[in-house]
Amino acid sequence: MRPAPGEVLHFSEDPTIEVLRPHVAKTAQQVTRYVWAVGHDRAPDYWFPRQCPRAMAWVGPSTTPEDRDRIIGAGSGTRVHAVEYSWLDAMRSVKLFAYRLPADVFVEYDAAVVASTEVRPLGPPERVGDLFDLHAEAGIQLRVLPRIRDFWSEVITSTVEFSGIRLRNARP
Repeated sequence: MRPAPGEVLHFSEDPTIEVLRPHVAKTAQQVTRYVWAVGHDRAPDYWFPRQCPRAMAWVGPSTTPEDRDRIIGAGSGTRVHAVEYSWLDAMRSVKLFAYRLPADVFVEYDAAVVASTEVRPLGPPERVGDLFDLHAEAGIQLRVLPRIRDFWSEVITSTVEFSGIRLRNARP
């Protein structure tokens, strides 16, 4: 599930959204109201239940071969996502939807894109489908760990590029 050219995606467990309205995210460090979406490269960051903590790492231009092998794994591709065992049932059962939105009303903001006005989806929401299949089809290694915090500590002190979402929900 990726956006087509000229589109960005907004992922939600709510299939009834008709208009996305700017809001201040609960975890925001700023008070500007935005509609949040992602482009092609960051869409896999959201192939999870909304509250699921996930640690993601990928090879970037500055990644050393040693860190690639240690974090991603030798011969294991270029990207890895990690979740905790306690989230497996939710990943199997979540009903996740993607809303296709017009890219021209969004501007880049960090790893996402944002709009400061209401945005109407280009059509009805699409069911995302099997999250494990999406990862496999994209060639993204999906690791299931007892705790992701140890993995995260390794990732953030390495040369790989990374993103962590909902880590406050991870086991201590």
